[in-house]
Amino acid sequence: MTIPQPPALPRIIGHRGAMGHAPENTLAGIGKAAAMSVRWVEFDVKLTADNQIILMHDDDLNRTTDGKGPVARATLEEIRRLDAGRWFSADYTGEKVPTLDEAMAALAERGMGANVEIKPCKGRAAETGAAVAKALANRWMNGPQPPFVSSFSTASLAAARDAAPQVPRALLTLVYLPGWGAKMEQLGCASFHVLDRLITERRVRQIREAGYRPLAFTVDNGARAKELLSWGVESVITSYPDRMPKD
Repeated sequence: MTIPQPPALPRIIGHRGAMGHAPENTLAGIGKAAAMSVRWVEFDVKLTADNQIILMHDDDLNRTTDGKGPVARATLEEIRRLDAGRWFSADYTGEKVPTLDEAMAALAERGMGANVEIKPCKGRAAETGAAVAKALANRWMNGPQPPFVSSFSTASLAAARDAAPQVPRALLTLVYLPGWGAKMEQLGCASFHVLDRLITERRVRQIREAGYRPLAFTVDNGARAKELLSWGVESVITSYPDRMPKD
């Protein structure tokens, strides 16, 4: 299997935009990241009840909007009526939940790249992975900064691989399992995104020697980021880009 590769990545990737400074997974967050000279951001996507792709981390609307209930039971029209900014700060009152296309357009205008994390609602892993990969392949792979997808869900990554094999993929993990290499190979992933506290210099070396690209999340301490980068971690994903060492 030929494994598609993401383009060269910057050392710093903004987490959910720049979620330490602006509401997560919003156009305002992307704008804040851009204002901080961040060149790539990570954000989460999932499907609405009517199969539209939106930026959202949680399975429920409660935490990051003024709505309630499962995302999977709400239509895009219903979600668009909600306020996705006031919970963070009154300065962001009126911020809306964006669609994937809106987020990608905002990035394209700024020459920025995206790590699109597939965050499926329960029971929707395969359909979400396929829908996201197809959307990116059909509309967003020909720009100067083609995106890539990542996920904790192997079912989502497998569906993304089958639906649009040209879209680069990355496996996320909260547990450093001995069998990670086999999963990476099976899913055709190019990079391995590992929880910060699990990363050691030896593990970074193992990932690189296996032919994969190591990334770390979520790193909000500048000294730790500098250490990880010195070990050969390609990029650190951070909620606070202003705390990170400069490129």
